[in-house]
Amino acid sequence: MDAVVRFTNQSQGRDRIFRASQYACALSTYLLRNNSERKGLVAKLKSLESNMSAGRKLLRLGNTVNSVAAAKRTIQLSDRVLCLCLTAANVNRALYFLLDNVLWARSVGLIRDIDKERWSLNSSRCYFLSLVMSLTRDVYVVLQLMAQRARDKHFRQKMEVRLGESSEVAEAVVPHLDAFLFLLLESLKSHPAVALDMLKNACDLFIPLDRLGIYKSNPGVVGFCGLMSSLIGIITLLEPKLTLKP
Repeated sequence: MDAVVRFTNQSQGRDRIFRASQYACALSTYLLRNNSERKGLVAKLKSLESNMSAGRKLLRLGNTVNSVAAAKRTIQLSDRVLCLCLTAANVNRALYFLLDNVLWARSVGLIRDIDKERWSLNSSRCYFLSLVMSLTRDVYVVLQLMAQRARDKHFRQKMEVRLGESSEVAEAVVPHLDAFLFLLLESLKSHPAVALDMLKNACDLFIPLDRLGIYKSNPGVVGFCGLMSSLIGIITLLEPKLTLKP
């Protein structure tokens, strides 16, 4: 109970709840779109989705400053790859939040003379670049973990036993594929924070891909991916040990 109270007291926690509700509504609307008996419910879900989106924009008003502060921290990392990936991700995230704030100001009438569509596309581009850099960091961390596991004597023995049990299959399909997959899965299993962060970023990637027209999906896919990434975000906030650092 204490963890739940602490979670809801955080602005980030409230944003994750709003986000999960928003994409749950989007997914439900897509699934019920052809049900003529549920038109009233679909209209209510669309209205709730719109309200949740507007509420999230309000909650994110200070996130630009947080992202700039995060970029200042990550630029000091000694690992150059992590420094580049995380700093670029944070800078693009800061730009995304800034553009998002301008779009919110336009929606409430504080700003009028801007092209909403152009600013929205630029916001999606920044979000996309931030996710690409975050996923690059995830892949880099996974490769490091795999290299560490491969050097471990006990793990090599375990892997040899595993390959010995299915050596004929592995040789018949693709040489070393079984070893690579076993090493990858064991590395992710031993570091769930990396696995969750990679899955979250991969799910989030479908949102700007669809918005920018790079990979067109449908509202159902976007709603499902957004809901999945939101639930993972809630889990990592409730369990800080599952948050990937730095």
